Amino acid sequence: MKRILFIAVAVMIAAVACNNGPKTNAEKMEVYEAEMQKIMDEYEAAEDPDAAEEVAIKKLVDLSLATIRKYPHDTVALVALQQCYYYADPDDLKDVIGRLSDEFKEDPFVKQIADGLDAKIMTKEGQPFVDFIVDHVLGENPDGTLNIEQRKLSDYVGKGKYILVDFWSPWCPPCKAELPNIVNVYNKYHGDNFDILSVAVWEESRGMNWKNTIDTAVVYGITWNQMNNGHQEPAALYGIDGIPHVILFGPDGTIVKRELRGKALENAVAAIAK
Repeated sequence: MKRILFIAVAVMIAAVACNNGPKTNAEKMEVYEAEMQKIMDEYEAAEDPDAAEEVAIKKLVDLSLATIRKYPHDTVALVALQQCYYYADPDDLKDVIGRLSDEFKEDPFVKQIADGLDAKIMTKEGQPFVDFIVDHVLGENPDGTLNIEQRKLSDYVGKGKYILVDFWSPWCPPCKAELPNIVNVYNKYHGDNFDILSVAVWEESRGMNWKNTIDTAVVYGITWNQMNNGHQEPAALYGIDGIPHVILFGPDGTIVKRELRGKALENAVAAIAK
């Protein structure tokens, strides 16, 4: 569980309650904060953190969506949206955003979420994969030009085996923190039924490029199939607004699971690798 979410909400609530809206809105904030704290307390007290995380996330999403639906014109709705948007079903997000006031719909954060919702809905679990092409860089030619090979997602996905696709970037600390877990899963399960593909996106957004991706992949032990130099399109097509973002595709290309990390990632692969 990303505990920063709960810490952030307390700070945000204090600021909003003091500076924005009437007392009635502040009271709604207090109720929401109290319910969030209950979820946090239950999570902290649980003996099995992995199981408790899944339960806590569901409760977080249910609470936040219910709060938005009940108070769509109050500032608490924006706070609740910030807490649940990463985990909530995109259809639910589209529903609650549609209920917000016209003023709230113009909020930059709300607009950013809304802009990616159609892509998320098209690529939610149970939907077929959406193909894309990248100019994967193999290296530099003797004359200094780039040796480019066009690679498509469909070169790997939908070919009769489960494929775990890791959308990442060489500048991303959480991406690199997840890589040892992905290496472990690859070493344990790859074979005729399962494989992994890494897709580097947004490299240029932190002043990096394909060279950084290749070098980082070597350092972190990425020996499976890769696509570098992805830029914006792969993430945009899948409505990805944060990385790492790991998706499990079925043998026919159907999206099985999204947003896998840590123990949940290994559990998902172990379930299909039997």
